[in-house]
Amino acid sequence: MIYSFLLLLLFVVFVTATDYYKVLDVHKSASDKDIRAAYKRLSKKWHPDKNKDPGAEDRFVDIARAYEILSDNTKRQIYDRHGEEGLKAHEGGQQQGSNPFDVFQNFFGGGGHHQQARRGPSTVTEFEVSLADVYTGQSIDFMVKKKILCDHCRGSGAASDGDIHTCTACGGHGIKLVKQQIFPGMFAQTQVTCNDCGGRGRVIKKKCPHCQGSKVIDHTAHYTLEVTPGMPEGHEVVFDGEADQSPDWEAGDIVLRVRTKKEKGSFRRKESGLYWKETIGVDEALLGFKREIAHLDGRKITLERDGVTQPGFVQVIRGEGMPEFNSAQRGDLFIEYNVVLPLEISPPTRKKLLEAFHPNEAGRDEL
Repeated sequence: MIYSFLLLLLFVVFVTATDYYKVLDVHKSASDKDIRAAYKRLSKKWHPDKNKDPGAEDRFVDIARAYEILSDNTKRQIYDRHGEEGLKAHEGGQQQGSNPFDVFQNFFGGGGHHQQARRGPSTVTEFEVSLADVYTGQSIDFMVKKKILCDHCRGSGAASDGDIHTCTACGGHGIKLVKQQIFPGMFAQTQVTCNDCGGRGRVIKKKCPHCQGSKVIDHTAHYTLEVTPGMPEGHEVVFDGEADQSPDWEAGDIVLRVRTKKEKGSFRRKESGLYWKETIGVDEALLGFKREIAHLDGRKITLERDGVTQPGFVQVIRGEGMPEFNSAQRGDLFIEYNVVLPLEISPPTRKKLLEAFHPNEAGRDEL
């Protein structure tokens, strides 16, 4: 009976034990770079300040614990050989673990004893949006073609874990010592990258059939650009860690540099000011007028002038310009008037103009 109980207890422990490799979604043969990349991706995804889903904080804690174990060579070896029970014995009989938020801060703030991983290239793209979208704010979906880690081999390039072997040429170190003769009877040893494994310390016996051993595949990713009202011209929006992936580096960023499209017959922008050119006739320039124009958000703005409007005159409408970025304030709308002259005038119209402006000459014109 006691023997059966012990077997049952061991079975429960085995079933409920945490698989830290699964927590980070990496192979047991994952390199330090693989583990760092996985932690970077998952810790940002499940950080409680960003992810409000139930259970996000528990997931964040598990990810930090997994990273703490697998990024430490000693703890990782103990875990691989003896599991969590071995770790508890190593840590004094209980699962201690660091503060997960301290782990996060040290990782992204440059703290800790880990060497900064090499970062892949970022991509900067000019992204055009309409001025109306910048005025009102808009969510714009777009797609990016990029390279991601093969979802079959997870970037190992191997058909299975069993196809990854320690390089026999360098003993898994990635480097070899080469003895060179300098002078007769005098030799020097230098370290060179192992040619057999390319410095990785591992060789692949059978390539992954999905990516043919290239470790990455083509992928089209969907993103959403949130255009904030009043966003400055040339403002850069960064999608952190979303550039091409590789098992050899941490992914760089996708950077969108937001520009407004050049559109004829539309508003022009200068910082928080909006500019509009309105064409009027001679009669309106002399006698005044009242008309409407459509604003960028579809509202009607009334333009009204009494009396004479000079060509080039600029009317200022307060508070109808661009929203100021991250502010409740708005700039002004500037209306510049262009007066169009007729190509020709009829004799009756000419007579009336002479009578109005040159009454003496109007009488002589009739003679």
